[in-house]
Amino acid sequence: MLNEIQQIQQTSQLLHTERQVEAALDVMAQQINTVLADKNPLVLCVMNGGIVVAGKLLTRLTMPLTIDAINATRYQNKTIGQIIEWVLKPSVSIKNRTVLIVDDILDEGITLKAIQEYCLEQGASAVYSAVLVNKILDHQKPIAADFVGLDVENRYVFGYGMDYKGYLRNAAGIYAVP
Repeated sequence: MLNEIQQIQQTSQLLHTERQVEAALDVMAQQINTVLADKNPLVLCVMNGGIVVAGKLLTRLTMPLTIDAINATRYQNKTIGQIIEWVLKPSVSIKNRTVLIVDDILDEGITLKAIQEYCLEQGASAVYSAVLVNKILDHQKPIAADFVGLDVENRYVFGYGMDYKGYLRNAAGIYAVP
């Protein structure tokens, strides 16, 4: 497996540099700070991909907020999405809260839509979503993110939380697999 990961690292195309990603996070944070300034949001980090994005974004947010995590995955360290598996649900109450879901990528939108629906079912007063990357597809998605850092073409990407078979989430930049 490590040989495969090293091969992917060496042959992947850099789509967005670390500097570009950090600038996109700055813009996202400004937008979130404006929209959610007086909302006392509950920030839900979508594990595992959202951990890097949430960590980078949280220090840029200026309003009072609380943090929790949620894990609904379709990939299970594979490169093709399958049925949603609920691994972790928030430990704090969502009822009557403004929720900000933070994730790495909006791909097909199935997972983000399921998390949004879960939050609404739990009584959230409003649900917003922030994704570092929006993948441009040739068809309509079931949900659009409220805050988007960068758009990428329809390729398999990794870095800044996005993985390749469970690896490379820590890559400083956004790369496309050849």
